[in-house]
Amino acid sequence: MGLHLYQLLAARDFDPAGIPEVLALTLGNVGDHGPLIATLKYACWELRPNLDATTDEIRHLLAGLAGRYVPAGPSGAPSRGQAHILPTGRNFYAVDPRAVPSPAAWTVGSGLAREVLARHEQETGAPPQRVAISVWGTSNMRTQGDDIAQILALIGARPRWHAQSRRVEGVELIPLAELGRPRVDVTVRVSGFFRDAFPHVITLIDDAVQAAMHADEPEDQNPLRRQYLADLAGRLADLPPEEAAARAAYRVFGSAPGTYGAGILDLINEGNWTGDGDFTRTFVNWGGYAYTAAEHGTDARDDFRARLGGTQLVLHNQDNREHDILDSDDYLQFFGGMIASVRHLSGTQPLRYFGDTSNPERARVRDLGEETLRVYRSRVVNPKWLAGIRAHGYKGGLEQTATVDYLFGLDATAQVAHDFMYEGVAQAYALDPENQAFLRRSNPWALQAITTRLLEAQGRGLWTPQPDTLHALQNLLVESEGLLEERGETARPGGGGA
Repeated sequence: MGLHLYQLLAARDFDPAGIPEVLALTLGNVGDHGPLIATLKYACWELRPNLDATTDEIRHLLAGLAGRYVPAGPSGAPSRGQAHILPTGRNFYAVDPRAVPSPAAWTVGSGLAREVLARHEQETGAPPQRVAISVWGTSNMRTQGDDIAQILALIGARPRWHAQSRRVEGVELIPLAELGRPRVDVTVRVSGFFRDAFPHVITLIDDAVQAAMHADEPEDQNPLRRQYLADLAGRLADLPPEEAAARAAYRVFGSAPGTYGAGILDLINEGNWTGDGDFTRTFVNWGGYAYTAAEHGTDARDDFRARLGGTQLVLHNQDNREHDILDSDDYLQFFGGMIASVRHLSGTQPLRYFGDTSNPERARVRDLGEETLRVYRSRVVNPKWLAGIRAHGYKGGLEQTATVDYLFGLDATAQVAHDFMYEGVAQAYALDPENQAFLRRSNPWALQAITTRLLEAQGRGLWTPQPDTLHALQNLLVESEGLLEERGETARPGGGGA
């Protein structure tokens, strides 16, 4: 109904004088429309002008580049109902980390936790005991802490908010009788930006972990406590009691202080890997530093390796539909790198769940394979997307190359792509006459890079192409290299990326 009301208003150019007619057409002769009139007036008087003002993005960018003043404004995602951040194009400031997670984020994140638990039990017949999740700073700024709320909910803890300020004052364990299920042992891999922006939240997670580990509860209902006591007993012979207790309690890991990233992209771009062992070594070396309320970046790579080796389920969430898992290398690095590491260290492919909170009222959890297939069908080989991206010339070729690279990287780490997906990409990007002509004309480096990457995937056993497809790609690679030589140029470093 809300969409219908806005469509009728749009047909009247959001003229407030048309609100009574819109309500009458939609609801009939209802005497009391409650808050609807005020809401529609807000859309006409504030929301529409603020959306029209998004053209200020270019104006303010040019002002910033010229060293002039750019107005400040809050950060967030308009697509998540945060209309107060409009108009965009301002010098945004972050959320108050002491207010993360917000009550709204707790609603979304705890709902995600329930979805994860229900799906795991449906697929395996039992709830998960040990879970790992990768968490980024920018997404938690937009959502005000969906991921954090999910972590706390899985552990079986909840935030305590100050009644007036709504800042988080601490966490408390949810009693097992109220929780109605066992707690979950959660390992968290935070990004470097999250580490820098949300130290208070790291302390909050550590407080929840410590509370669960020291709760007087049956170990079969508290895997966190059971694992903590087992690890502690195994370390006491070699370490002082305080250090043994600290290391047994590590659950939040990230890159070393002052460093960022996961290191996986460099392996992919340079082709400097042969299997999961290489991904694991890099993922652990880059991300195996522990963060707690008392410690900031302690080298804990052996502990991180042990946590990953016992993980049953790997999680990651996406909070908007402004991008997808195949147009950013961060997914293959953090999510894919974690999956590859768990698979290598445990000897078993873990379950991989992808949370979609783009509509916070209908948060969904999909298997990563399902999400990859959804993106493949809706964007990667969508003729409308390909036609639109071709309108951007050289940059369009770069975007196509990046899509192929990210599909390859996510498949190498997470094992998500089927043969028909590579076949579809080969036909739509490299072998389609129209797209091939576009690349030859606008970005021959992209044509060479796409062909090289597809043949690398075949050479590494990621797919088995149809014989005609393989032959056509091999011929195209020779032709593309010849095309670059005729121009007096060569393929760019890193596999010929555009």
